[in-house]
Amino acid sequence: MTDENTRGYGKYEADEFSADQLTQDPILQYFGYKHLPANLQERSKPWAEFAKWVIETVPRNAERTIALRKLLEGKDAAVRASLQ
Repeated sequence: MTDENTRGYGKYEADEFSADQLTQDPILQYFGYKHLPANLQERSKPWAEFAKWVIETVPRNAERTIALRKLLEGKDAAVRASLQ
């Protein structure tokens, strides 16, 4: 895991995103999944890939931010469902 003081994006590893992307959209840090156990990484990875697609194809504006927030809510629910 990258030293959190080096990247400054908290305890989650989010290698899928560049430092610039994380700076512009800090919510992306929560799509990191490599800190999770293998079975939860499998559940979480597609959500990170979709978040990456969103930031690469949708213009940066308030609606994109809302889309990322809703996507994060879905990812969190899917990971929690996998714990049961």
